[in-house]
Amino acid sequence: MSSDTFQASKRVSDEIKADLPVHPEKYVMLTGDRPTGRLHLGHYFGTIRERVRLQDMGVTSRIIIADYQVITDRDTTEHIADNVRNMVIDYLACGIDPEKTIIFTHSAVPALNQLMLPFLSLVTEAELLRNPTVKSEQEASGHALTGLLLTYPVHQACDILFCKGNIVPVGKDQLPHIEQTRQIARRFNERYGRVFPEPHGLLTEAVEIPGLDGRKMSKSYGNAIALSATAEETAKLIKKSKTDSERLITFDKEARPGVSALLTTAALCTGRGEEEIAAEIGEAGSGALKAYVTEAVNDYLAPIRARRAELEADPAYLEEVLRDGNRRANEIADATLDEVRAAMGMVY
Repeated sequence: MSSDTFQASKRVSDEIKADLPVHPEKYVMLTGDRPTGRLHLGHYFGTIRERVRLQDMGVTSRIIIADYQVITDRDTTEHIADNVRNMVIDYLACGIDPEKTIIFTHSAVPALNQLMLPFLSLVTEAELLRNPTVKSEQEASGHALTGLLLTYPVHQACDILFCKGNIVPVGKDQLPHIEQTRQIARRFNERYGRVFPEPHGLLTEAVEIPGLDGRKMSKSYGNAIALSATAEETAKLIKKSKTDSERLITFDKEARPGVSALLTTAALCTGRGEEEIAAEIGEAGSGALKAYVTEAVNDYLAPIRARRAELEADPAYLEEVLRDGNRRANEIADATLDEVRAAMGMVY
């Protein structure tokens, strides 16, 4: 993505952010996650907290649990039902309100997925192959480029446009997906008649959430603190994290990635600055730092864990939340597909 294109996207994003508190009713937000494992602190501080804020602001919100997209780069759906269930628990425990936000799964909304057929006719092979996110995800997975991974951006366009989504919280690296969605909406509207909005990326603040080893927090790296982890499990993970032999605690992401990752984790959970925390611990060493981080994380997650325990004890409620979310998503998708078929002259 060129610098000019990014700057244009940022300007629009900044304008939307300024308008959101004034006119939340103008916006429909679509966001979601792939159920490939448990959600962790990186997901919470990176996206979930912002979703709750926008929901509570009055923005119409839809969250997709993208179960079909698990198989873009994986050979099995083992554990997927458990992952979906725990994802619902985490969303609700973190403050997503199913009365305000529709939570649903790909596989339960046929009309959404049927949009793939007309949408695929609106993109070229070269455009699909050019998408940098597809390339990076393929390289990261080590898998062959499957048809589903190649058309992943088109499937995401279906996710966004089925509910007439007009804002999507994204990081800079996901902007090409949004641009492809805008292109699909524009081409459909030009060819068949206006049905879809052209959505914009709502650029999230570039908060880098480090894992316990200093790399980006990720399930695949095994360096993440899951939202479902107990206080004891969290303490063990933090205790095992790598630091260094220097007693004086300082914040230096390049030279001291392990120590700095712990300081950032504590800063996110306490609202303090990394340098301030480092100065307070001083020469007490990594043991004192780990104790501080453990207390900060466990204190922060305590109310989320308490709510999780309540939700886990009521599986019937969880099933009802997802069943109702799927029902509401189907109503929206069916209505949109009717509009698409009518625009295309395919009502018989």
